[in-house]
Amino acid sequence: MEYRTPGQLIEALLNERGWSQRSLAVILDKGETSINKLISGQSRVSAEMALALEEVFAVDAERFLELQHQYDLAKARIEARPDPGRANRAKIYGDLPVAKMIERGWIQAEGIRDTENVERELRRFFGVNRLEDAEIMPHAARKTQTSIEATPAQMAWLYRVKSIAEGMLVGTYSTKAVETAIANIKPLLGHPEHMRRVPRILAEAGIRFVVVEGLPGGKIDGVCLWLNERSPVVGMTLRFDRIDNFIFVLRHELEHVKNRDGMNGGAMLDVDLGGDVHVELETTVAQQEMVANAAAAEFCIPSKMMDAFIKRKAPYFSERDLIGFARTMKVHPGIVAGQLQRRTEQYHKFRQHLASVREYVIPTAETDGWGDIHPIEP
Repeated sequence: MEYRTPGQLIEALLNERGWSQRSLAVILDKGETSINKLISGQSRVSAEMALALEEVFAVDAERFLELQHQYDLAKARIEARPDPGRANRAKIYGDLPVAKMIERGWIQAEGIRDTENVERELRRFFGVNRLEDAEIMPHAARKTQTSIEATPAQMAWLYRVKSIAEGMLVGTYSTKAVETAIANIKPLLGHPEHMRRVPRILAEAGIRFVVVEGLPGGKIDGVCLWLNERSPVVGMTLRFDRIDNFIFVLRHELEHVKNRDGMNGGAMLDVDLGGDVHVELETTVAQQEMVANAAAAEFCIPSKMMDAFIKRKAPYFSERDLIGFARTMKVHPGIVAGQLQRRTEQYHKFRQHLASVREYVIPTAETDGWGDIHPIEP
């Protein structure tokens, strides 16, 4: 027989033996009222009582406790009031880096326990009337294209880039202007200091260039998104502060802009850029990513020239060879070093040439992070 409560099991055991509740009370040295409440479900079977019943009836104590647990849970399900907002709060306070967003000045609140202000500010930040409509929520459509499902932290970074870009004034965008911008950046590859000119070149081409420090665990390199058909945005994190990575990511995103990738399908969010394109990507998006990767690598060092250099010098690459090849290509040695590391997977070599660029880019770009908060009107 199936029992739903420990009381039903106790009552059945009493009937089997022909015992009364009074008899059980005497055996257990308990009052009759307490035994009656136990059988009727008005009081719970404790661990101590389960052990006593085990001695009396030769039934495992775990059986009584299991029935008690099942009964308690069933009763709680009946009495509990559904809270549709609980799952949303789990997503917000469990997955979204709210504390970091407050620290970075993205939302205004005293702390994560200031839930009223946190939720109001998050609605403002994501531009929704209800938090359940924000793209960080499980059932909200995420307008991004990437090899992995965008995390709430990545979506927050994306929205910060978009908010900053919306307040920028730039030139008139055209496909020709993008091509001109790419051509104008090419001569700058010889020195990290020249990267300070990149934001202006892009602005003149109608491209909003935004640098936002990434959130912990985001692993974002860059993004191409569109405010509208005439307003492309390139966002970067500079998470790898190296000239080779900066140029590669920048050129990758500019290829997306040039080809108008993501204009109708959402932002092209690039995470862990430069590796193999994941098979999980939709075919069209995978092709766009491969094209952008190829264009970025070609921009750094033409593949035929890089292939020839490796063929001539492999397996040993000297400092002199690297610097000489960089001069021939009219690029900084760090760009050659980066490409060489990528091709040979010898990431320990020539690291001293991977020059920093952040100190040159930040002063001339629309920037948020590294201790500074970009002013955005609420």
